[in-house]
Amino acid sequence: MKKPPKRSGPANRSVVALVYDGLCTFEYGIAVEMFGLARPEFSHWYEFASCAVDRGPMRAAGGIRVQADGGLALLAKAGTIIVPGWRGAQTEPPPALLDALRAAHKRGARLLSFCSGVFVLAAAGLLDGHTATTHWRYADVLAVRYPKIRIEPDVLYVDEGNLLTSAGSAAAIDLSLHLIRRDFGPQIANQVARRAVVPTHRDGGQAQFIPSPLPEQGAALGKLLEWMRRHLDEPLPLSLLAERARMSERTLLRRFEEATGCSPKQWLTHERLARARELLEGSDLAVEQIADACGFGSADTLRHHFRRNLKLSPARYRERFAH
Repeated sequence: MKKPPKRSGPANRSVVALVYDGLCTFEYGIAVEMFGLARPEFSHWYEFASCAVDRGPMRAAGGIRVQADGGLALLAKAGTIIVPGWRGAQTEPPPALLDALRAAHKRGARLLSFCSGVFVLAAAGLLDGHTATTHWRYADVLAVRYPKIRIEPDVLYVDEGNLLTSAGSAAAIDLSLHLIRRDFGPQIANQVARRAVVPTHRDGGQAQFIPSPLPEQGAALGKLLEWMRRHLDEPLPLSLLAERARMSERTLLRRFEEATGCSPKQWLTHERLARARELLEGSDLAVEQIADACGFGSADTLRHHFRRNLKLSPARYRERFAH
């Protein structure tokens, strides 16, 4: 199988994270861990800096004092800008910050918001007409204040190209790994996740592009799930699964949902999509061949599930992630 060329990172490797009085320490720490930590094992890694939004002493949650690398001028040359939370949904960001973000977006910089940081991008008007997410506690407030934004409250993150938003605090890790995956490919993203001792991927909704994990389960059901994963290209009716698990169909459905949070059919769809994504990224197989190898039966069925779950076609996915 012919593999696509490895990705070597973004053209502009400068990543700048905002710091401000009242800084969300955890979200900022994620930005540092994902993009600012020295990684000598990787060549051409990101160049990280912090940008002060406010003048004078700045405090972070937990009583920490913060000193930044520079002021808003750093945003003028940044390839990626991170807004690690904000000090309040009702607190208006400074006009100078909003102007700098608009200018950065206009020249093509990527803007990421973690959790409540979405309110900064929204205040700049950058999310109007786009899809975005935030912590579930803020979704209703965001919808009322900024009705032009299409809000997805049940996903871990949303990728709109150069505008990326994440849900509550820990979802910033998922979004960061997603961007690293976009820039350097799945292998490097997995290495970063292992070093941080976090899952390489989590299932959190319909609009994300990372593979679904194997949920927690008992040993017996775990063996069944592993067998199902090895036979994704075959028909797997409930009767066959119940027979292999030595349970009644009703008992299997109940225990399966208790362990995974979904039905066998839903789990199979997620796993088949994950396998299809791997083949689209790492092979030159035709969509029809991938559909057959993953158990979808036809290219039309594969396209249906891609559009329903990932909001794009298999061909568009391959174009975006394989090259």
